Amino acid sequence: MEIAIIAHDGKKAEMVQFLNEHKGFFHQSHVTLVSTGTTGNKVESAGFKVNKLLSGPLGGDAQIAGRVAEGLCNMVLFFRDPLEKHPHEPDVLMLIRLCDVHDVPLATNPATALLLIKGL
Repeated sequence: MEIAIIAHDGKKAEMVQFLNEHKGFFHQSHVTLVSTGTTGNKVESAGFKVNKLLSGPLGGDAQIAGRVAEGLCNMVLFFRDPLEKHPHEPDVLMLIRLCDVHDVPLATNPATALLLIKGL
């Protein structure tokens, strides 16, 4: 199962904390993490194996959207910062739209992410 993890700058620490709190789930052999570049660096530093793509503003969100469209990505955990403006917002909206189009579960906050992983 491939799970994409993405976090805006103001949410990266929250993402790492979430992964650490549920490391038993994320360290399972059938779970593969893929991430945008900067989030991936933080997650990797916390001891998780992750396939890092480009940084979000440089196309990483679009790369993950492509993986969703190709049927490679099974779930997206995207901790968004709704109080900040993001120059790559069109890519973010495309990713959200493709998750809806391809029926891929998407969590934009820790509470929803917890429900998704508990559901597995």
